[in-house]
Amino acid sequence: MLNVDQLKELRAAVRQVRVDEAINEYLLEIVAQTRRHADLALGVSTRGAITLFRAVQGMAFIEGRDYAVPDDVKRLVVPVLAHRTVCRGPMRFAQRARTRGILEQILQKVPVPR
Repeated sequence: MLNVDQLKELRAAVRQVRVDEAINEYLLEIVAQTRRHADLALGVSTRGAITLFRAVQGMAFIEGRDYAVPDDVKRLVVPVLAHRTVCRGPMRFAQRARTRGILEQILQKVPVPR
């Protein structure tokens, strides 16, 4: 079990994970696409973008790297952002699945940095 100090140390270590500018721009373009998508009434907020950024750092850290890669972003977009968007039209049971599909479309559309 972790104590508070250990948790703070881990959080500080995660925040030291490098995110290249190209990966950061990739992440931000994905977020921007959610705001412009015709089927979304509400795209991802700034807070959502920050959460994705931190999750990407965390994923890299868990994978044993001190740097993020585009696959970290691709792996986390749907689980981190799906509940942060609202589809147009009436709310229905399948909204979450529809949102995941839209996010997958966006991932296919936005060029991955090299």
